[in-house]
Amino acid sequence: MHTSSPRIPAVWRFAAAVIFSAAFVQSAAAEIAVKSGEKIAFLGDSITQGGWDSPLGYVRLVMAGLAANGVNAEPVPAGIGGHKSNDMLARLERDVLAKKPQWMTLSCGVNDVWHGKKGVPLNDAAAAVEGAYDEQVGERGTYEKNITQIVERAQAANVKVVMLTATVIQEKLDNAENAKLAPFNEFLRGLAKAKKLPVADLNAMFQERIKVENQPEKKVLTGDGVHMNTEGNKLMATGVLKALGLDAAQLAKAQAAWTGLEAQVKAQAEAKAKAKAEADAKAKADAEAKAKADAAK
Repeated sequence: MHTSSPRIPAVWRFAAAVIFSAAFVQSAAAEIAVKSGEKIAFLGDSITQGGWDSPLGYVRLVMAGLAANGVNAEPVPAGIGGHKSNDMLARLERDVLAKKPQWMTLSCGVNDVWHGKKGVPLNDAAAAVEGAYDEQVGERGTYEKNITQIVERAQAANVKVVMLTATVIQEKLDNAENAKLAPFNEFLRGLAKAKKLPVADLNAMFQERIKVENQPEKKVLTGDGVHMNTEGNKLMATGVLKALGLDAAQLAKAQAAWTGLEAQVKAQAEAKAKAKAEADAKAKADAEAKAKADAAK
C-alpha cells in the first residue's frame, strides 16, 4: 500500500529556505585579502594625508571597514601634502618599506598634473615638449618611470600593492586638467594589469558619481575640487575595500561602522564646542567681575 509523504507547511518550507539561504550567504562570503595583524601602508599626497588626519578620512574608513568585518590590521600612514611621483619614490624606503608592511595602497597622479610646469610629465615624449615644464623637470623624471619603480621596489620587498587611480582635478569633468589626467590613469590601469595588481578605479567611480549627481555648480565629493569631503572619503574607502576583496554584504557592514563613527565624531565635536562655549562664558564673566571690582576700588 502506497503511503504519501507528509506535507510540510508552507511557513516551515519558507523558514527552512531562509535558514539555508543565510547559511549559504555566510559560507560564501568573499575572502578578504588583508588578514588580521598585517600592516597596510597608505602612500600618497595631501588626499591621503587628509585621509588619516581627518577622523572621517578614507584611510580611517578603510581601517574601520576592515575591523567591522573582523580584520584588525595596522595602518601605516604615508601621505604628504604636495607630493608627486618623484617625491614618493624618494621616500618609499623611509616611509613604507622600512615599516615592513604586507600591503601598500598607491595614490598618486593629481599633483603630477595639477602642478603644471612644476609637475611630472607622463613619459619622455611629454617631457620633450618645449615649454611644457620648468628646467627641473629632468630631475623629477617621468610619471611612468617613477610609478613603475615604486611598484617594482615594493614587490621586491614582498609588499602587495593596491593601485588607486587618481581621482579628479576639480569636479568639472571636461576641463583641461582632467583631460590631461586621463592618460596617467590609463597608464595605471595598464601597469596594474601587467603586474597583476588589484585596482581601486577611483577616477571611474568619481566620474560616475559626479555624472549621476548632475550638479555642476556644487561640489559633490570634494571641498575644493580636489580634497575630499565626507562623501568623497566614503567613495574612496569603498573603492579600496572592494579592491581588497570585500563583497556587498561586507561593504554594508563597513558602511554601518562608518555611520557609528560619524555619530561618534559628531558627538565629540558637539562636546568640544559646548566645553569651549562654557569656557568662553566663564572667561567673559570673570573679566566682567574683575572690571567691576577694579571700578569699585
